[in-house]
Amino acid sequence: MKNIGASVSEVLTQEKKEVEKKTAEEEVEGEIEEEEYHQMENETIFFLSEAPEYQISAVAEWGENSRGDMVVGVDTYFRHITTGERCESVRDCFDGWSEQDTESAEQWETLCERIEEYGNLEQTICDEKRVELYEKK
Repeated sequence: MKNIGASVSEVLTQEKKEVEKKTAEEEVEGEIEEEEYHQMENETIFFLSEAPEYQISAVAEWGENSRGDMVVGVDTYFRHITTGERCESVRDCFDGWSEQDTESAEQWETLCERIEEYGNLEQTICDEKRVELYEKK
């Protein structure tokens, strides 16, 4: 009876050691995958060429390792016109705010349309500081 108990104990001990070994290996692999990175940020101002006072800010945030490789994906958003709060779309920048005259409302609408039509918006927000938006001809 003692022999059976001893061999069951040995098997359980061996299994426990293997589990501990696998856990330790996973921790080392996790450390390799979790490379240190620097939080990067860029703010871009979009404005109308014919009326530069109409402008909207957009922000890009991402993580880069020491080699300059992107290791955390890009997160882009716009800033609310009056509060500076995060907005997921350019149109959200005007929630709770309205211009009094028709001309201003038209200029803001033009700015929104040009931003929405702008090609490669995410890359631009990562790379540029100021973007002048021209009327399409």
